[in-house]
Amino acid sequence: MTDVAALVAVLTARGETVAVAESLTGGLVVATLVGVPGASAVVRGGVVAYATPVKHTVLGVSADLLAEHGAVDPEVARQMASGVRTALAVDGVPATWGISTTGVAGPDPQDGKPVGTVFVGIASASRAEAYELHLEGDREAIRQATVSELLARMSATVRSGE
Repeated sequence: MTDVAALVAVLTARGETVAVAESLTGGLVVATLVGVPGASAVVRGGVVAYATPVKHTVLGVSADLLAEHGAVDPEVARQMASGVRTALAVDGVPATWGISTTGVAGPDPQDGKPVGTVFVGIASASRAEAYELHLEGDREAIRQATVSELLARMSATVRSGE
């Protein structure tokens, strides 16, 4: 939790905000962030887009992309992260950062991807990146590892000055 607290502290000091779009993690990322005292200064909120169509209707992920590649795809993670910045805009101002999770926690493969295949996204106004993870364990272990990996990558991105 210390790393998460440090991330929240850096974002607070910079006056930056974060919006979260989650699929397989089902709210664990935003719950982890808001577990830090003072997180209300930076966390805009979260969208749990568990059903694939919600990724399109709420987050603006391309319907063609979802139809062609399914939800477990790096471009889907990028578009989710970008889309949530706008979906959780306040007074027309998007969140500074959007982060996302999409993948297969199991027990069965999805969209032709094996269990443990996960993509996390990090977006700012200037770019959106996706990172592919290959995780092992049961559903809960994969979901928890996804949260840890995403927040570690977000911390590294913020520390590097984007």
